[in-house]
Amino acid sequence: MHKTLLLVSAAALSLPALAADKPVFPTLNGQPPLIIAHRGASGYLPDHTLEGYAKAIELGADFIEPDLVMTKDGVLIARHEPNLKDTTDVARRAEFASRKRKMMVDGVEEEGWFASDFTLAEIKTLRAIQPRADRSKAFDGQFQIPTFDEILALRAQKSKETGRQIGVYPETKHPTYHQQLGLSLEKPLVALLAKYQLNSQKAPVFIQSFEAANLKQLRKLTSNKLVYLLDAETVRPDGVVERKMPYDHVLSGDKRSYGDMLSPANLKQVKTFADGIGPWKPYLISWQAMTDPKTGKPIDVNGDNVIDQRDMTLLEANDVVKRAHQLGLVVHPFTFRNEAKLLAANFQDNPAEEYRLFFTLGVDGVFSDFTDTAVATRTLMQMR
Repeated sequence: MHKTLLLVSAAALSLPALAADKPVFPTLNGQPPLIIAHRGASGYLPDHTLEGYAKAIELGADFIEPDLVMTKDGVLIARHEPNLKDTTDVARRAEFASRKRKMMVDGVEEEGWFASDFTLAEIKTLRAIQPRADRSKAFDGQFQIPTFDEILALRAQKSKETGRQIGVYPETKHPTYHQQLGLSLEKPLVALLAKYQLNSQKAPVFIQSFEAANLKQLRKLTSNKLVYLLDAETVRPDGVVERKMPYDHVLSGDKRSYGDMLSPANLKQVKTFADGIGPWKPYLISWQAMTDPKTGKPIDVNGDNVIDQRDMTLLEANDVVKRAHQLGLVVHPFTFRNEAKLLAANFQDNPAEEYRLFFTLGVDGVFSDFTDTAVATRTLMQMR
């Protein structure tokens, strides 16, 4: 049974040091954790735009993270999902009204406009919008949808300009879905990395996927580092992370959920096809609600008439990071955000405290919507 933590104290979050001015991060390689710009500077600008990636690099990101889907004419573009309805202005474009339809994505019916129904030329007429209602819409309609080729060119340009090697962390979105459409992502992805001399184990590249079958295919095509992403449905009031099935497991009849893949035996299997794991944060440190003894439902602890993360209390960290490191796997959890409603009560509305806790735990990198906050926290810890 997990023990509930009290409010995170400065002492609990401090790091041991080899010397007075050089703390040790308990990462796999002993180096400071990577800051991965999740979808670019997505806390400030619409997701997956060249402007957003450039902003994230300016804010100090070590890696930029494009999610990849494919157009009708076989071009990799950066969008969070194949369905364009939430991240572009396509719904307001009369010329594409007839393209709206329903499709099955990983066994779930969706309605909208899908990248696979558009050529790149058509995609380039669309503009990105902010998908989250609680973030600024000021930049909606201003930025184009970039290709992966353009993103890699930007990475090369910014690496030269800044004098530091910017990494790229592409995700293959719904690879089985794309294969079923005859638009497989794997070979075009590898070919573009090769074009920019990034197709090696030592290159500043991680390729990530929620499907093990996809990573096993990629392992045959490239020596780039691969990361297995681990998702879940939600966290129950008692802190248990609810099961979610990888779609490739659904199709193959494999009964193991994402959570099951973190068992000692299954994590050893992950090591055979990946160099790291990218778990949802609760797989490392879960949280627990105070519940009504009669209904079992979460209580609005802070009395703001909304039940969110501010009403949850962290549980003790488990040993997933330790076990992954023992196998030589890096650990890059997702997603770190600044909004107070997404921070457990322990952090007292301060996102830096969440970073401190996970950095102290030994994670090797974090996916962050707010690169500047992550970088600032890491820098302060290094100065201690």
